[in-house]
Amino acid sequence: MKKILTILAAAAIASSAVAAKKMPLKVLYVGGMTDSYEAPAEQKDSLVNDRAEAFRSLLQKYFTTVDVLIGNDYSADMSKNYDVTVMDGIPKAITQRVVERDAQGNVTRYEPATYLPADYDCATVTIGQIGDYVGRGIGVKNDWYCLCLDAHAHNWVKDHPVFKGPFKVKMTTETLPTPEDAYHYNYFYDSPLPESMPMWRVQTKGYKTDQGFPIGMVSRPWGYTDSPEAEYISSGVCAKTIDAVAIGRHGNFLHWGFAASPRYMTEEAKIVFVNAVAYISKFKGTKIIARKMNDRIATREYLKEVGYLVSRKSYEDRMTSDSIWTVKSRNMYNNILAKQKAGEELSAAEKQQLSYGDPGEFKRSPYEEQVKRYAKEFFPMFGADEEAYLRYFKENYDYFYSEGFYKIFLDDDVKAWGIPNHDTALLDKAIRSLEEGKEEDRARRILARYTMAHFDTPAQWREWFDTYKDRMFFTESGGWKFLINADGDVPGNDYAKYKERVESQRQTSTGTETSDANPVVASAKIEKDRMDALYLVVKFKIHPGYHIYANVSSEDPYIPTKVSLNLPEGLTAGEWSISQPGRLNETGTTIHEMEAEYRCPLSGHGTGPIVCDVAYQACDSHICMPPAKKALKITL
Repeated sequence: MKKILTILAAAAIASSAVAAKKMPLKVLYVGGMTDSYEAPAEQKDSLVNDRAEAFRSLLQKYFTTVDVLIGNDYSADMSKNYDVTVMDGIPKAITQRVVERDAQGNVTRYEPATYLPADYDCATVTIGQIGDYVGRGIGVKNDWYCLCLDAHAHNWVKDHPVFKGPFKVKMTTETLPTPEDAYHYNYFYDSPLPESMPMWRVQTKGYKTDQGFPIGMVSRPWGYTDSPEAEYISSGVCAKTIDAVAIGRHGNFLHWGFAASPRYMTEEAKIVFVNAVAYISKFKGTKIIARKMNDRIATREYLKEVGYLVSRKSYEDRMTSDSIWTVKSRNMYNNILAKQKAGEELSAAEKQQLSYGDPGEFKRSPYEEQVKRYAKEFFPMFGADEEAYLRYFKENYDYFYSEGFYKIFLDDDVKAWGIPNHDTALLDKAIRSLEEGKEEDRARRILARYTMAHFDTPAQWREWFDTYKDRMFFTESGGWKFLINADGDVPGNDYAKYKERVESQRQTSTGTETSDANPVVASAKIEKDRMDALYLVVKFKIHPGYHIYANVSSEDPYIPTKVSLNLPEGLTAGEWSISQPGRLNETGTTIHEMEAEYRCPLSGHGTGPIVCDVAYQACDSHICMPPAKKALKITL
């Protein structure tokens, strides 16, 4: 039997004066997460209950009815009986995640699990990474940009209702240094980032200072507010852009990206949180209009990134930082080597540093190599001509569109008409062309590309356009479509067929070649040197623009690459040697780009299967994917 704890105002309050402070809302808390990122399995149930109790205790102070249950006991129909659902655990899946791999363990097909029906319209607050889990399958914009949100908020919308009431908030702010990682993305902004900025502390603990503390999640800012049912509320200290969404609303979902339970919230954060619960209750019955069915779709902001990465400035900045890092790494290597020769004991970190070998002298890579890596489909057009890229992007800014993962194209049909693809005049022109029998093929392509409507006759297209044109908006994150700002189902807002097309794009990876859908391909093989010595070699092929992690600083939330072996009887593994990593940031975190090699000598005699377990996390400037694991098998 499902166990639900109900707290009614009549039983929970001691006086009518206290009762008057409560809002008459029914709140359902769905638990499942803990306040310890590294909790032992045997302690999880207890820690889940402790966290649930912390949320229950806070919510019951401000709302008349609070029910608590754990994710496995939840179904979406339950939320219909509540004003707000606070989701802090993963429910049972409606459809299971699909992951298909080839013989080498590489992903050839992927479909995310779905946890809520597409027509779910209940007011919901999601905590931390839960927003991505429950929202991705139905197109909520609260996607997984990075699991890297710490304890402070900044760049908040100060006049937003969650900071005003219904419960009074006394904000305590302080001026703190701008997060270092934000400077890596300064090219997105028109002016340099300030050295410091006002912040307010949301949590009393964070992952940067308290090992094992849960990590919050930020969502991508690009296109987050390009539909009328979405609003940015606050960013926070993280490893991504300065405007990454730490708190935001998309339709009936409010993303509270910070991961701490009320036990570790500051007093003002507790009030802001309950105000957020009160605020989202207004959107019960609201349906999402612009659905982000492709979490890595490019928006026009992507052009700024490409423009910077193909620039000489970007190249010289990279060469300077790489040369400094090489000198630093070589000095470190020589010091550790001297320590080893002196018979001193080495730490695990020092042993790993030795496994990379001597970094050698710094060698500049060609400028063209960087341009080719980041220009991708534009490189055959402009090569290493920096100014040509910038001119092309500027002159054609209004005519680009995107399909697939981080791919942006010039729409020759739109450019031929000289009308921006985000202007409703484009649809009017296309429909008029059908009415007049002129350029009908082009008109049909444009209507199919930028709308989700389908009509058989020009008259039907005209009636649809004239009926809804004053409520039309253009969304890039929602698929580069004109949609209609209207409650309920209207022609042109149906994502069912579009979702099918997006899912087919997710399945295009071959498993042997890298792509944005499958950015890392791992393989293992046995090699012999000239002396017939055996080596097991694991190679990672990494898609341009992505990286995996070699060493991860305690200040960063990423997952380092690990390789382990299960050998047949008679074989023994020696010390791994690893290809030289590059620098990510000042904390000491290092990364592999394009390729990485892990080489292990084998001694002894044995036959049979070798199982090589690899674990890694792939990231680029737009996404840090959840950690991946693969088992590579070889028969000796």
